[in-house]
Amino acid sequence: MIQKVQITSADIARRAQDIPPFIVMDVLERAHSLERAGRHIIHLEIGEPDFPTPRCVCKAASQAMERGDTHYTHSLGILELREAICEHYYEKYRVEIDPGQIMVTSGTSPALFLIFSALLEQGEEIILSDPHYPCYPNFARFVGALPVFVKVYEDDGFQLRPKALEKKISPRTKAILINSPSNPTGNLLSPERMEEIANLGPYIISDEIYHGLVYEAAEHSILEFTRKAFVLNGFSKLYAMTGWRLGYIIAPKEFIRPLQKLQQNFFISAGSISQWGGVAALKEAGLDVQKMKGIYNERRKFMIERLRELGFGLKVEPQGAFYVLVNARHLSGNSYKLAFEILERAGVGVSPGIDFGQNAEGYLRFSYANSLENIKEGLHRIEQYLTTGR
Repeated sequence: MIQKVQITSADIARRAQDIPPFIVMDVLERAHSLERAGRHIIHLEIGEPDFPTPRCVCKAASQAMERGDTHYTHSLGILELREAICEHYYEKYRVEIDPGQIMVTSGTSPALFLIFSALLEQGEEIILSDPHYPCYPNFARFVGALPVFVKVYEDDGFQLRPKALEKKISPRTKAILINSPSNPTGNLLSPERMEEIANLGPYIISDEIYHGLVYEAAEHSILEFTRKAFVLNGFSKLYAMTGWRLGYIIAPKEFIRPLQKLQQNFFISAGSISQWGGVAALKEAGLDVQKMKGIYNERRKFMIERLRELGFGLKVEPQGAFYVLVNARHLSGNSYKLAFEILERAGVGVSPGIDFGQNAEGYLRFSYANSLENIKEGLHRIEQYLTTGR
């Protein structure tokens, strides 16, 4: 007879209990519940490309399987992919990188965890913008570091101000994290500000996952301004490869062996088949990317105009990623409650600003990673909600 065991919260590790939820997932899961009950929901809350993965990527993966490339790879990643990443960064940014500075990972989330683990000691500080991608401070706290926040503001396009950053630097500051184009704002850092930030002294961690998804502007890599930096990038957003779980780190050479040892212990290597798909993405998917970007831009322009018509505040138009963060404080100071009210009454999923930091409370994030038809319908429903449903 199996003995019954009573499990209490005291048995669960404190770090697992204390880590905050990803609030947008609360919205998504409630939306799924409504859909199972027969409601039709328009999803403008999730930042996931709605396009299929380019055929050339799928073909390369299929060929890898046929060749038998289905086993562990080198823990840094296959050389062909690391060389293709070097070529990509030289062609786009004119920065020279050695394949020995690159480690391929199973997405950018593991990459972020590995960088934080290799760089941040217990009690050291990392400076983040507010608003920010929700997982940044959670990862920092998980490894024992302390996130320090610098507020950014809509009238400045949510750009980090170097002087505000400088005031936050202390003897315990180890790194500054930047994300351009940004989630949740879709805005870019200017190259002038990037250069100033690079010269402040701490290591720079640059999340470049939305590079390539930029409209009527140009993004810059932190490697154009400093080599005291870590780059996070991957294939999920630009190449519609979220399920392939493929990312990479570009790091100072001195950090590669420590990062590699962490990878070997925690993840072994990224998936072999996904890596061969990544080679094809970098070398062959240019036309697919241009087509997707054109459609994203059409959606972006429509969403910006329509949200302004509906009375939401947007002082600086976002130029990258597939997000628009708008001021909804005229409707409510509680973005969590407002997002769920819109979901329940209008049947539209949106992300509450509070998920992205205290400075984003009262804002809502809209994603245009959905068809123009669905975006039009979703914003029409919100208009009806604003005029009759409140």
